Amino acid sequence: MEEVKVTGRERAGADSVVGMRIALTGGSGYIGSAVIAELVRAGHQVTALVRSGASADRVAGLGALPVVGDLFEPAWVAEQFAGADAVAHLAATGDATTAQLDRSVVAAAKEAGLPYVHTSGIWLWGDNPAITEESPVQPPELTAWRIPVEETVLTSGLVVTIVAPGIVHGHGGGSVAGSFAAARTPGGKVPLVGDGSQHWTTVHVDDLAVLYRIVLERGEGLGYVIAASGHNPTVRELGEAVGDVQPETPDESRRRLGAPFADALLLDQQAAGTKARTLGWTPARPTMLDDLRRP
Repeated sequence: MEEVKVTGRERAGADSVVGMRIALTGGSGYIGSAVIAELVRAGHQVTALVRSGASADRVAGLGALPVVGDLFEPAWVAEQFAGADAVAHLAATGDATTAQLDRSVVAAAKEAGLPYVHTSGIWLWGDNPAITEESPVQPPELTAWRIPVEETVLTSGLVVTIVAPGIVHGHGGGSVAGSFAAARTPGGKVPLVGDGSQHWTTVHVDDLAVLYRIVLERGEGLGYVIAASGHNPTVRELGEAVGDVQPETPDESRRRLGAPFADALLLDQQAAGTKARTLGWTPARPTMLDDLRRP
């Protein structure tokens, strides 16, 4: 049985948690904004570490307290984490500096010594028709940097959970889901990634936000937790939900999208998210196919 560490908060009965003080990064982003909304709705106080005034305005509108600063400065980040009951890291730069950002936030979390929720991704496990948290990792080039960073997280001595979302969708957002309609050719065709026979593991952004709330409230060191709805459509099914499709060869997809991104999207992956469900998580939002079929 895993050891449970509860710090700086009280429980009101077995199934409810008195409002926690939660500090997080990435609150102005697609996933982070959904997490803030879920936490505030559940009665928690959220401090959002952001990097600009515009981001501060966005998280304030969601009900969080914004603090603006440099997430690449571990001392500043640790200072903002102080006084929280738990922290979560969802920020990403979208470029090669994300690994440096992760290391900075992990260093700050170690200094603060609080229960820590880190963000990974499903591509970590490579081609696999039945991914679980115990599956061997075999990431594509695009996300190979995660392995040493997350080994540092898991050996940090912190109470750690690493949430690994599938391909995130919902509310017209998600860079991968939105790429189908955006990539229509002049003739009206929707280009697939490869021939479209590969499966993608998916999760709705609002269901994902619920899982973050659950693991933050538990305050346990859960290791990896895969956030997968159990809906694993093929890329062809997703493309056909938008319109007429145009298959590509893998090399054509690499030329169109860039080799690292294309190779990640060419992975054939399926997952059920069983471990997350044992925590009381029940994904209930529309599937990615349902989202794409909507006008």
